[in-house]
Amino acid sequence: MNDELVTQAAGADELGVLVGAVGAAGFFTLLIVIVWQVAATWRARMLAAREEQYKELATRYAHLLEDTVELQRRTTEEQRRLLEELTQTRLAVGSMEKMMREIE
Repeated sequence: MNDELVTQAAGADELGVLVGAVGAAGFFTLLIVIVWQVAATWRARMLAAREEQYKELATRYAHLLEDTVELQRRTTEEQRRLLEELTQTRLAVGSMEKMMREIE
């Protein structure tokens, strides 16, 4: 009878060890899954933040491009106006030279 009790106790100990090992494996698996999901969530948030930064950068680029086009338009108008003034000045100087030659 003692042999049976020792055998049953040994079987219970083996069963307890097996249950403990399965429980520990399940616990560590759960921890791995939790860490994996936290990392995936963090990565997704970082990608979303980066995408938001890219959108802001694209918006700023679009505004800068509009400003550049406006400045280029203004510069072109100013150059056209200065060219007209220079042309008028040349005509006036040419007329003055002609008048000076006629006086001499």
